[in-house]
Amino acid sequence: MAEEVAILYRPTGPKELELVVANEYRRWPPRLPEQPIFYPVTNEEYAKEIAIKWNIPASSVGYVTRFQVKKNFMDRYEIYKVGSQLHTEWWVPAEDLEELNDNIVGLIEVIGEYR
Repeated sequence: MAEEVAILYRPTGPKELELVVANEYRRWPPRLPEQPIFYPVTNEEYAKEIAIKWNIPASSVGYVTRFQVKKNFMDRYEIYKVGSQLHTEWWVPAEDLEELNDNIVGLIEVIGEYR
């Protein structure tokens, strides 16, 4: 029987995406000191909104990525609503990111590019 997975989305800028590519689309890079939380979101629409509103002004391009994580790992994290019904995300402490990476199933996919 296949293991259950949670589908996560992440808006990503070009620098972070370069690091994902360097990790062969298998791992997210460590957080910077000013980034205490890793924020994957629960839906593509919200990820696209962030990529357009935040990544494009910051770096002229925004990407939306999708990846799967073992559900039993993600179940330990609450989903937070941070705006409308669409604005939902997990808050994964930076110190848990390596364990999240170890629980990724398959590859991190780029499913959208916005300029």
